[in-house]
Amino acid sequence: MTHDPLRILLFLLMIVTVSRVHLHYPILAVFRPALLLSFLAVLYAFLNPRSLTSHNVLDVWPMRMVAFIFVLACCSAPFGISLGNSGLFILDSFIKTVVYAFLLAVSVRTARDLYTYVWAFVVSCGILSYFAVFVFDLQTGGSLTARLGELYTYDSNDLGVLLMIGLPLTLLLLFVDRGIKRLLLLVNLVGISAAMARSGSRGGFLGLVIVGVATLFLVNGISVARRWTLLVVAALVLAVAAPPGYWKQMATILNPEKDYNVTSFDGRSALIKRGLGYMAKYPVFGIGIWNFAKAECTISPKVMWRPRNEALRCIAPHNSFVQAGTELGVPGIISFVSLLLGLIIAPIRLRRRLPRSWIKGTGQERFLYAAASFFPVAMCGFAVTSFFVTFAFADPIYLMAALETGLYLVTRSHLESSSTVVGAVISAHPATRHEGWRVSASARRLLGAAAGGGR
Repeated sequence: MTHDPLRILLFLLMIVTVSRVHLHYPILAVFRPALLLSFLAVLYAFLNPRSLTSHNVLDVWPMRMVAFIFVLACCSAPFGISLGNSGLFILDSFIKTVVYAFLLAVSVRTARDLYTYVWAFVVSCGILSYFAVFVFDLQTGGSLTARLGELYTYDSNDLGVLLMIGLPLTLLLLFVDRGIKRLLLLVNLVGISAAMARSGSRGGFLGLVIVGVATLFLVNGISVARRWTLLVVAALVLAVAAPPGYWKQMATILNPEKDYNVTSFDGRSALIKRGLGYMAKYPVFGIGIWNFAKAECTISPKVMWRPRNEALRCIAPHNSFVQAGTELGVPGIISFVSLLLGLIIAPIRLRRRLPRSWIKGTGQERFLYAAASFFPVAMCGFAVTSFFVTFAFADPIYLMAALETGLYLVTRSHLESSSTVVGAVISAHPATRHEGWRVSASARRLLGAAAGGGR
């Protein structure tokens, strides 16, 4: 891992942002660690611009899309149903998410920097798993199984989103690290599986299934036997750690007709229908970022037509896709889905253009090749689990956009370096020039293809 001040600050900021560990320790919360670390990181970057990448991150499509979504969010505020509510959310939360994502992107200069940030996310998931297994209690609360109840970091469904990103990143590091690090990563893998069992989240369970399938079919360069072994270990831990009634709860996925999400006036099915109605009424700018709950108690059909025995609830959409479309309009849902699909598809296309020799190459080459396989798996996990939570403007997808931007830039630089070496070798041996021109041409084509795939 890198040890310069900026990367250390961003490493710690990632842990605080993702794990919210300071909420468990009041002495840490007093210092407002997220704000303090952000200030120090921005100050250091301002005073030491050489610590940042020389590339323009807006030349790479993920950060352009992040910037475009931020512009849409700002435009939605004055045209929505509550300027104050939207403006407060942008200034208090979303702008911090976007700034941190850009700070991460511009700070990735080498594969080691990217490796450091991946470790930060994995450590964060390890902390969350520890709290889920050893700190937070299980509650029944009308569910068929005891599950993690009211948490002060994330609820059980939100936890599933983060862990289904953290699981593929843990597998990524397992395939490139050695020694004590590999042992710690195995412990983290077990912890994530146990935490998923205790969460009782059906969305998280579906995400776990999709992550397993994506690992088998999307990952390249790693033996099928090794992939199966790790997935079987995770499944066994899930089965052992599952509380009574867990599998009955999961079985309701196949029979949703009697589930409250289908039958209730405030269930997910009804929320989706009302969300589509809001989007149809405000198609261009939406109802304004973070205004879905306010719409539920002001312009919603249920204000007039709710059942008399049900109280009026101002609730979130519990669906990131509905949230993006409702709050930012049609451009918002298109941008959000485009960003998500791009973060899945583009790294796979990039990997296909990388030399197969990187699978057993240097440590950096093995990491970059594996990252191009496991980053899409992580985003498959996000795509499924985010369907059940309100995460369209939360940190995970924007942090992953920053990491994938770093992957493109670092891979491009590594290929440029390799091309320079090839060119130097060819020019130093003019007698073999006729024989070596094919190697040089292949390197140039590979470099151009990779650069085009990252845009």
